Amino acid sequence: MTTIETFDNDFENKWCPGCGNFPILLAMKQAFADQGLSPRDILLVSGIGQAGKTPHFLHCNMLHALHGRALPAATGAKIANSDLNIIVNSGDGDCYGEGGNHFLSAIRRNIDITLIVHNNMVYGLTKGQASPTTVMGMPTPIQPGGTMSSPFNPLTLALTQGAGFVARGFSGKTVQLAQLIAQAMAHKGFSMIDVLQPCVSFNRLNTLRWYKERVYDLENTDHDTTSLAMAMERSHEFEEKIPLGILFQKETPTFHDRVEHLSGPPLISHDYDRDAVAKALF
Repeated sequence: MTTIETFDNDFENKWCPGCGNFPILLAMKQAFADQGLSPRDILLVSGIGQAGKTPHFLHCNMLHALHGRALPAATGAKIANSDLNIIVNSGDGDCYGEGGNHFLSAIRRNIDITLIVHNNMVYGLTKGQASPTTVMGMPTPIQPGGTMSSPFNPLTLALTQGAGFVARGFSGKTVQLAQLIAQAMAHKGFSMIDVLQPCVSFNRLNTLRWYKERVYDLENTDHDTTSLAMAMERSHEFEEKIPLGILFQKETPTFHDRVEHLSGPPLISHDYDRDAVAKALF
């Protein structure tokens, strides 16, 4: 039997006190424990940024990739070993900025991995400049007059590109977030959760209180998660009210279903000529 403590390790955590990453980390551990997973069953892949440090603080398989390149690394790992539960941790800048093209490709391939985006609407590791999701006009240390770019809407984009599981979570609701993560992992195909969180150091607009005054649960409404039209409408809600939960869910053939050679046992279990591989590499 696994518990939250199963996934603890001894690495020193240097996130800012009050950072939304802490409850996201707790929700991940809870989701893994609730599913009865062990550390060997999980691979966490991340890019660069404060969110990218998340795998360092969990006892499991992990890979820390380049800035914006977590999704292609996770895709390769899933192709090699389809038995692994692969979760990607990325920040809004890392995923929607540097990794925007890989975000689109992962949706199109429908690779069976779960993407958790820590969305604090700034680049938290590099001292708070505007990210793709920063609200237009918000001043930052690098844009003191306010950013002049329109904010990126990841939910709308994911829906228009055919993502099969699109959800929004909030670091201030850890129990709900843990449930969302477990549901996303159970979904067959690409799943994404955009997790709203405060950055206590650099984002003084989108604070914990600001979110709590606006968020509401889709489960308490008549929202139909099978309706793309309703999901699109909800994805545009933000300034006055922000929906939390699954916006849309529909299973379609995954990348492994589409590629005949991947339909059998995992590639990692196939026999191969070790001497030939060593010669090619070295």
